[in-house]
Amino acid sequence: MNGSTPWDEDRVRPGDLLTREQIRALTHRSDLGGWLTVLWTWTTIAAIFVMLALWPNAFTFVLAVVLLGGRQLALFIVAHDAAHRTLFRTRRLNDVVGDWLAARFIFNDVRRYREHHMRHHAHTGTDGDPDLSLVRPFPTTRRSLAKRFLRDLTGQTGVRRLAAQFLMDIGVFGYTVAAEVEHLPNAGRTTRDYVRAGLRNFAPSLIAQLALLGVLAALGHAWLYGAWAVAYMTTFSLYVRIRSMAEHACMEMSPHPLRNTRTARAGLFARMTLAPLNVNYHREHHLMASVPWYRLPALQRALREQGLGRGESLPGYADVLRLVGSRG
Repeated sequence: MNGSTPWDEDRVRPGDLLTREQIRALTHRSDLGGWLTVLWTWTTIAAIFVMLALWPNAFTFVLAVVLLGGRQLALFIVAHDAAHRTLFRTRRLNDVVGDWLAARFIFNDVRRYREHHMRHHAHTGTDGDPDLSLVRPFPTTRRSLAKRFLRDLTGQTGVRRLAAQFLMDIGVFGYTVAAEVEHLPNAGRTTRDYVRAGLRNFAPSLIAQLALLGVLAALGHAWLYGAWAVAYMTTFSLYVRIRSMAEHACMEMSPHPLRNTRTARAGLFARMTLAPLNVNYHREHHLMASVPWYRLPALQRALREQGLGRGESLPGYADVLRLVGSRG
């Protein structure tokens, strides 16, 4: 690169930084790895339910809501990796398992998310990024940031998201995970068309919720579903917001993956809540989206061996919050 650094170049490719052998090893997919990811995520969810069932009190309920929001975000990341087809080596497993053991439990689906998210990767840091509305308002004031967090924790964001999701599922809005929705043309559409779309898109998520409730009821603890629902409407909303800010907010408006995306430090509590399944390694993910989540730390190490980010002090999530709330 003629003495320049990867940050200085107009474009950067994995092949500029890593050998073919390194790329091949880092991008290797594994069905076993996918199944272990799903098993681990649901085992931790089950453990939280067991804790709450054994010690049912106000403190453990709040703790369960805090932790379940993080596990729901983990399901989102499982679906995200399935959308990239890095969760499983077998192509079909990414779609089926990613849907029915992850995405549907948070009212989403792999197919539509994949289409949306690939556009995000293709246009990150440009006006064509479909997720730009998630980071455009930042930096903002601490007061404005506090209001957003209050809406999250009081369930207002959750209600709006669930309502928007239903309207997307029946075809009133176009699909998005961003903050702005697009009204679809309704000329020529009948009630039957909306019902069919709802059965195709929303019904599977409803089935997943009823299945979870049914399992808990069969075990004699149907009331535990209340913690799941409260977490989805509150802490999950908060974690999704902070995660999206940490990834791209207050970064350079540029198509360059090293300048438009941030990797953040994540301690134990952050990994349990804001940053499950190495989602904090976001710069590495954007540089090589074909790397499974469990190899992202190895990718970071390989890049640092080439001098990329060596000695760099990565921000923590508290640092990111101070940055996005630094205006005024």
